[in-house]
Amino acid sequence: MLNIAIIPARGGSKRVLKKNIRDFCGKPIIAYSIEAALASGLFDRVIVSTDDDEIASVAKEYGAEIPFMRPKELADDYTGTNDVVVHAIKALEQTGQSINYVCCIYATAPFLQPCYLKQSLKQLKVTTYKHYAFSVTKFNYPVQRSFTLEGVQNNISLLEPESIGARSQDLAEVFHDAGQFYWALAHDFVNIKGGGVFSDFSIPIVLPNYLVQDIDDEDDWRRAEYMYQALQHDIIGAK
Repeated sequence: MLNIAIIPARGGSKRVLKKNIRDFCGKPIIAYSIEAALASGLFDRVIVSTDDDEIASVAKEYGAEIPFMRPKELADDYTGTNDVVVHAIKALEQTGQSINYVCCIYATAPFLQPCYLKQSLKQLKVTTYKHYAFSVTKFNYPVQRSFTLEGVQNNISLLEPESIGARSQDLAEVFHDAGQFYWALAHDFVNIKGGGVFSDFSIPIVLPNYLVQDIDDEDDWRRAEYMYQALQHDIIGAK
């Protein structure tokens, strides 16, 4: 049975034009996800699910496979990631592939490290009562002190007024999805267990903040490039 990496990469990004293949510090951003998957040595096949010919061409250049093109109905703004993964699993199974573990890796994850892919699969294999493993990281500021801005005057509305005066060390640490990878048996992607990934069925793989940056707009993109350049500077300086 095969272990498969599936990288969803549709062509219709709006907030960041051609986000999945835009140059990020010297190469298309999707290249980092493909290369990390290949470098991990965990996968029999690294597949990109896309509806876009240009993305397909770039993905092949960096070593991924494009065994099918994603149908347009699964490439709009409302299609969930799990739907894309399930489509890929079923498309591969229809060709006679027998699939064991699947890892969904986001195309905009330039900080993805092979060691965390290895760690998560290892933990998933030995923790029989868990069905999923995914990357998480800690909020770097107490979310209990968050507030919204409401109305034309941007009035402040506290989410937890009772937490404003609390010491940071007295507030619970809060985590969020790091948006890098999601592991499960193929069967458990198709037949979701309980609440799925965001439930007690999951193993959280905690990443340091300096390896996490969501990229949804130009501000995120610029911040991610600064972070990546700083990280590379540290790596080179340590050699």
